[in-house]
Formats: sequence, C-alpha cells, structure tokens
Amino acid sequence: MTLTPYSSWWVVTDLDGTLMDHHYDWSAAMDAIRCLQRHGIPVIPCTSKTAEEVLRFREMADLHDPFIVENGGAIYGESATGELWHHDLGPSWRQLRPQLADLERELGEPLQALDDLSDSEADRLLGLSGEALQQAQRRQCSVPFVPPKTLESRQRLQGLAEMRQLGLVQGNRLGHLLGAGVSKGQALKTLKQHLGVPKVKVLALGDSPNDLPLLNAGDCAVVVPGPTGPHPELKNGVAEGRYQLAPAPHGEGWSAAVLRYIPGLQDNDTVLV
Repeated sequence: MTLTPYSSWWVVTDLDGTLMDHHYDWSAAMDAIRCLQRHGIPVIPCTSKTAEEVLRFREMADLHDPFIVENGGAIYGESATGELWHHDLGPSWRQLRPQLADLERELGEPLQALDDLSDSEADRLLGLSGEALQQAQRRQCSVPFVPPKTLESRQRLQGLAEMRQLGLVQGNRLGHLLGAGVSKGQALKTLKQHLGVPKVKVLALGDSPNDLPLLNAGDCAVVVPGPTGPHPELKNGVAEGRYQLAPAPHGEGWSAAVLRYIPGLQDNDTVLV
C-alpha cells in the first residue's frame, strides 16, 4: 500500500517495546497491520532505529509508508515510482559524535557509545549481534550511548547537553544524543507538512520517555506497557487521562489499541487476540 493524501488517520508508532517486544518479535501485531492495510491506513514507524533497520522491518511487514528514524533525526518515504527519499532534520552523526566525548569528560563518568560496544556487550544489553548490530550502529543523525546509572548523573548530563544546545532523550535501554529541537513529535509535524496533509489525524503509540513528543503530537495517544506495567515516566500522563493505556504489553496491546481507537476499523474477517 502506498500512502495517499486521502487517508484520514495515520498510525504512527514506536517499534522496540511497543509494536515489538524486547526480543524484536512483532508477530502479535501482524493481523492488526494487515487490517490497517486493508483499510488504507498507513503504519508509520517512528523509532530510534536507523533507516537500515526500519527498511528491513518494512520489507518483512510489507509496508510502503513513510517512516521516522533516529528519534526524529530524519524522515523517509517512497516516491510514486518506489524511489526512496529522505530529509535530515538535525546535525549529522559526525557532528554529534565528538560532543559525546566532551560530555563524558565534563560529567566525569563513562558514556559508552553504541558504536563502541562489542558484540558480546551489545548482545547482553540489546540482544543484537552481527549484521543486526552493525545496522543499529550505522547512525546518520544521532548517537546512542549507555546512560549513567544514577538519576542524579542523568539529570546532570541533561543540563550539560542543554548548555551545548544539544538534545538528549532516554529510551528503555539507551540514551540518545541529538540536535537541539530534534524529536519524534517535530519530525511528525515536518512529515505531515512535507506530504501536504497537516490535518490528518494521528494515533500515536509508544512505551518510553523518548516517545513523549510523539504521544503529545497525536490526536489519540496510547502508552503500550511492558510486562510490569507502563514506564514510570509515562504513568502520570495515563493517570491524568492525557494518554490511553493499552490493555497488554507489546504487540498484543498495540493491536488491541489500534482496533479500539481507529474509527470503523473493525471488520468481519479480522480477529485480533
């Protein structure tokens, strides 16, 4: 399915921990994705993953819709003839990478970049090795790193980054160094403008703090919990009614939320479990 301006809803979703579990299994979301495709509703990944990683997922899921990578660092899409286009929305990895080393010195604590992790370290932390790890390491517009262990150090690091006019967001397992003003929410706004559909309605789904700009930009925002419940930093938004809470973790909860919150999506030939 190719994206057309006539779609009244977009499903804009984080991948790791949201549509996928932390073993990168998205089979529980497959039926819902097919249902969305039958209804002409785009599934737009909005993720910390690289373009390479998302292209691999899109091929497996048979998606042809636009996507947002590296926490809003770039938007991608396909032309009518199937050619890939992209627009970078912030500084490059080459510009950001030395800044992480400077922040490490200023903080006085190690900030190990994803591209410095060995196969065994990355496998232990992320469940990635080999070519999958190399795809995750080949960054264009962000620098993921192992964050400090204490809240005090993370807050201090945030302040140091802001002094350098840099952005810093926290995912489930890694921190991400970005350009100032770069976020999933801003990238979504840019994508809508680029495609000429500024008023399209968005069902936004995420599971961790780096998804907050995406959730806040959605017309309907859904927090997908982990096995022990929603991320602590997203609980207030759920309690205050700003975000809906999916009824189950990962792909199962994602599917139930899509079926519940996209108007008219239910059809007789689709059963979501």
